[in-house]
Parts: sequence; structure tokens; C-alpha cells
Amino acid sequence: MFSAIIARKVVCSVCRASLRPTVCPMVYRGYRGDAPEPTILEIPLPPWQERAGETLDIKKKRLLYESRKRGMLENCILLSLFAKQYLNTMSESQLKQYDRLINEPSNDWDIYYWATETQPTPEVYQGEVMDMLKEFTKNRDMEQRLDAPNLEYLDKSS
Repeated sequence: MFSAIIARKVVCSVCRASLRPTVCPMVYRGYRGDAPEPTILEIPLPPWQERAGETLDIKKKRLLYESRKRGMLENCILLSLFAKQYLNTMSESQLKQYDRLINEPSNDWDIYYWATETQPTPEVYQGEVMDMLKEFTKNRDMEQRLDAPNLEYLDKSS
């Protein structure tokens, strides 16, 4: 019982203390120019190169896999659903465009912003495939796109 009384007094004193106005002077810190610039370490990626000697079947399977395994969930869902729908009907030229689009930029957010037309697409990535991706992203049929498709579609040849 004695410890309950002490605990009650401690709680009451803490509660009262938190309601008292601050007596000490407020210290303001300037946030513009006072802190040193953060050091950002950029790891250079090897330049994108088309894989020589890769068959179309192997290229499609690789691109399906790479469409699903992205650095961010939004692109994982968007690109894997796009690849599932269009990859098997793409021409060799379109496959090359898609390969470059998903493998050359070092930042997945760039691809997402271009596909959603939040930022302009650089000229090097403009083309049939980017137009298809932008149209797919608009989701005119209002499909529910909450998750990437199951991995079984990677094994199936449609």
C-alpha cells in the first residue's frame, strides 16, 4: 500500500509538472546553412548493354523476372503486370526498348514518374514501349492492382 501511495504521488507530480509553463529560455536553431551538406556516395552502375547472343525466349523470361524484382513495390506491381500483359506480343525492337527502359536508369522512381507522367520522359526512353506503359498506367479498365501477379506466370508460355 505504501508503494502505491508513492507511485500515485510521483505520477501526480509528473502530470502537474508537465502543465507548468516552461521557465528556461527557448533555444532556436537555424536550419539554413548551419549544417554541413550531407555527403552522398554515388555508386556508378555499369552502362546498359544489350546482351549479345540472347535468344528471344530467354530475353522475355529475363525481362519478366526483372519486371517483378524491382527496387520499389510500386514498380514491381506496375512493371510485372505490364510485362505479363505485353511482353509475349512485343517485337524484337520493342523488347530492346523495354530492356533498356527498365535496366538503364539507376533510379526506379524515375521510371515510375515517367510512366505516371508526373515528370517528362527523357527523349532516349520515348517510343512505342513507353507509350504502351503510360497507357497501361492510366488503368482505364479500373483493374485492382494491389499486388504483383503470382510467380507461376513466369513458367507459362502464353
